[in-house]
Amino acid sequence: MSSSIRKTIKSDALTRLAQAIAVTLCAGLAGCQSTASVSSGAAPDARPHALTAHVRPKPIFVNQSQPKKAPQDVWERIRDGFQLQDSIAMNPRVEQQRLWFVSNPSFLESASGRGSLYMHYIVERLEERDMPLELALLPVIESAFNPMAYSRSDASGLWQFIPSTGRYFNLRQTNFYDGRRDVTASTGAALDYLSKLHEMFNGDWLLALAAYNAGEGTVSRAMERNEKLGLPTDYWNLPLPQETRDYVPKLLALAELVQSPQAYGVNLNPIANQPYFDVVEVNQRVDLSRVAALAGIDEDEMFQLNPAFKKRVTMEPTQHLLVPTAKAQLLTASLSNMKPEELLTLAPAQRVFDEVAVVQPSRPKSYTVRRGDNLASIAKANKVDTRDLQRWNRLTGKNLKAGQTLVMQAETPAKGRLAAKAGSAASDAQKTTTYKVRKGDSLYLVAKRFNVEMQHLKRWNPRSGHALKPGQTLTVYLNRR
Repeated sequence: MSSSIRKTIKSDALTRLAQAIAVTLCAGLAGCQSTASVSSGAAPDARPHALTAHVRPKPIFVNQSQPKKAPQDVWERIRDGFQLQDSIAMNPRVEQQRLWFVSNPSFLESASGRGSLYMHYIVERLEERDMPLELALLPVIESAFNPMAYSRSDASGLWQFIPSTGRYFNLRQTNFYDGRRDVTASTGAALDYLSKLHEMFNGDWLLALAAYNAGEGTVSRAMERNEKLGLPTDYWNLPLPQETRDYVPKLLALAELVQSPQAYGVNLNPIANQPYFDVVEVNQRVDLSRVAALAGIDEDEMFQLNPAFKKRVTMEPTQHLLVPTAKAQLLTASLSNMKPEELLTLAPAQRVFDEVAVVQPSRPKSYTVRRGDNLASIAKANKVDTRDLQRWNRLTGKNLKAGQTLVMQAETPAKGRLAAKAGSAASDAQKTTTYKVRKGDSLYLVAKRFNVEMQHLKRWNPRSGHALKPGQTLTVYLNRR
């Protein structure tokens, strides 16, 4: 082999070796550059790299929704805690009760006005137990939020305990004190009872509510009967007393109205989402009227918060009183500076209220339209006015369909219901007058002006609310005697 050929081969080999070394060095440098770029956080080289792969970073989702503000109105808070509405489809029994409430808006407005003193407390206790807030409306059905309400079966208080059930749940009943009328004690007992029934009926709130009304024995026997006959054992299919058949639909219908009051033309005055009263301990006998004067509390309001004391005085050595939150500190300070004899008056003991009857919605009648019927003939047969029939059923015209169900309000409520002895508008011993509210007026001042009870003034003017407006007209019933 000639020397020139050997030189050429040697030159080619050196060239290939140099190229291999260059490629190796470039790859090493590229790797170092990539590592340095990641570790130092510097901006990546804008030039493309054939030997590197681009990995797309995972997106980061930031929750920008604001935390929900606490409701300012107790009604809104109650709506947020409803648990029974979603499982209830359209039901004619619920619809019938809803029509009654819509046709009698003053009933709910009056009851909710009385309930404004107690509603926040009841909602708080229900939320502590994670119970449905529909139950906060149960006193509307039971007593129309009248803590002095009683029934023919001797049930009493907001939650309508009969004496034996009250004693079972540790509600003391003496000549001077009735725990069934104690706002806080009876609320605790009612929630204990409802919780017990809820557990007894395997977590079915509708059966628990039916048992609260009729007794657990009545509901259990109805379930056993249906089971033997191979029939469903849910609330809607049980053969229960008519009052109990209406009881649960009333509560569900009421909850629907509270859920959408504007849709049904119902006016619910706002209730501040804050405690209305505080508990003050007293260690000696006191006269409620004297306590009210010490703390600057309206006497009627004092009795509404403490209806358990039958004769205006506390008889136990240690007892608690409910007073408006703004007055609690003043009362505590005043009590500490008073002698025991200064807390009692020499006036004979009187009942807190005149006897008051149970306030309950009357049971509506229903009529199924037949072929050939018209509004006039139905109204005449049932001794009602055609316009009332249209209003009760929200009818805009006079056309009816066979099979359609019409609701008719009873002519008069059951004896002893929907009325109180004190403040009856139809009493022969009274005459009526009107008063136009002036700037600075309150229900308390107007009541004092006419020498009437504030409780009665509220009942006579259920749409007035708690805050009066100048120019508003109030109706007042005056004793002629």
